Amino acid sequence: QVYKGLDIITNKVSPQEQRLCRHHMISFVDPLVSNYTVVDFRDKAVALISFHAAACLAEQGHIEDIFARDKIPIVVGGTNYYIESLLWKVLINTKEKPSTAPGPVSDRKVELEQLDSAELHRRLSQVDPEMAAKLHPHDKRKVARSLQVFEETGIPHSEILHQQQEEEGGGPLGGPLKYPHSCILWLHADQAALDARLEKRVDDMVAAGLLEELRDFHRRYNQEKVAENRQDYQHGIFQSIGFKEFHEYLISEGNCSPETSALLLQKGIQALKQVTKRYARRQNKWVRNRFLKRPGPNVPPVYGLEVSDLLRWEEDVLKPALEIVESFIQGREPPAEPLRMEHDEQENKRSHRVCELCDRLIIGDREWAAHTRSKSHLHHLKKRRKLEASSNAKGTVGDGGDAGTSDEDGSLPL
Repeated sequence: QVYKGLDIITNKVSPQEQRLCRHHMISFVDPLVSNYTVVDFRDKAVALISFHAAACLAEQGHIEDIFARDKIPIVVGGTNYYIESLLWKVLINTKEKPSTAPGPVSDRKVELEQLDSAELHRRLSQVDPEMAAKLHPHDKRKVARSLQVFEETGIPHSEILHQQQEEEGGGPLGGPLKYPHSCILWLHADQAALDARLEKRVDDMVAAGLLEELRDFHRRYNQEKVAENRQDYQHGIFQSIGFKEFHEYLISEGNCSPETSALLLQKGIQALKQVTKRYARRQNKWVRNRFLKRPGPNVPPVYGLEVSDLLRWEEDVLKPALEIVESFIQGREPPAEPLRMEHDEQENKRSHRVCELCDRLIIGDREWAAHTRSKSHLHHLKKRRKLEASSNAKGTVGDGGDAGTSDEDGSLPL
């Protein structure tokens, strides 16, 4: 939502609602900027929240921040990774002062991502073997980021993370909590109700003019890139859920039959519905694993609010939310109990295991457990057992034969 444009596809708050309450961090980044990062978001958001960090904003005409105006900052969203960047000291700023040179600013991370995965991981192994051991060789983004941190600071990424974790209030997943009097309100719904609501939301977006918005944005910002075969759906606003799903429809519109265009449109709409539901599941999983199961002392309480039945919004959501927030303001215990989930203190999120059956590297105890239960792994396991059974049967029949025909070590290749 920080990017200008695509207001419908990114579900930006309406101008009418914005007039009811002052909003920040919406539609201020040029859509062609590809190197806007979570660090940029954090720096600007923290400056808006905290008076002590707002010196840079004073130069731009901002005299007071949210706390200075005796208001409470409410972070709404969205991408939980960005919310974490505001709550905990977990990010590393490697950017130099803004360049005054004309032309686009290069992004070293984007440049590194152009390299082959194996080469990227090899380079990281040379300068930061600890971090390389923690990251999957195919995870280009994280490997490139760790390599960028070392190149631009001269300090291994793993060493900086250790320093953060060892600060007072730090823990296994990062540095200390920035705002000690925070609370999280988690709106969650029954999966069937959520899926139906998300599908309806896509239909409402189409009715609100989604296609016109996509066509206009494509014509202004993406058509030329596609023609030159340099479109990039991995960075900036172009990676937004919904834009790339309509790629085929947008580039073929006017160049194919109306029937084909209609089919491509329906394909895009269905893809948007599927990816939206998948993203919602991933975000809920993030809340459970990163907030509710987060080890360490400094974790804000998470209060669950049930939103399956919208007819009960006042009783199930609004009233309890107001009571919780008012209790925090007044310094007393809220009437509601925060959510808690058991977590395994011994769980190793960075353990490395190679599944020889599937020829895959699996990182993390939980991921390994999930892999061993997966359909693909069980299929390979069943296949190997059949081969072993067949080999054993052949070995029994051939016991009296020429021993010279067997492998030297008595084993059979799988």
